[in-house]
Amino acid sequence: MLGPMKGSLGKMMAQQLQRLQKMQEELAAERVEASAGGGMVTATASGMGELVGLTIAKEAVDPDDVEMLQDLVLAAVREALEKGRELQQKRAAELTGGLNIPGLGL
Repeated sequence: MLGPMKGSLGKMMAQQLQRLQKMQEELAAERVEASAGGGMVTATASGMGELVGLTIAKEAVDPDDVEMLQDLVLAAVREALEKGRELQQKRAAELTGGLNIPGLGL
């Protein structure tokens, strides 16, 4: 009796791994954006939490206030990466039915 159960478990795990791989591919293709300074700096990240774009308006570039530009860039990048992590968590919860599974690989 254990033999058929073992085979079913293996098949179920293989299906879950395929779903996880597909979800990771989809997350890598998705984009989230965040901006700072009223839109003067916009950061774009993938759903896997990778920074993929950064836009800085000319008005944000002030040679006399480089620190402001640095702060705007940091704020936009941090928010975009956080949005990417939130998207990952949402998709992982959808995949696992809300169960928190350590080491899921996201």
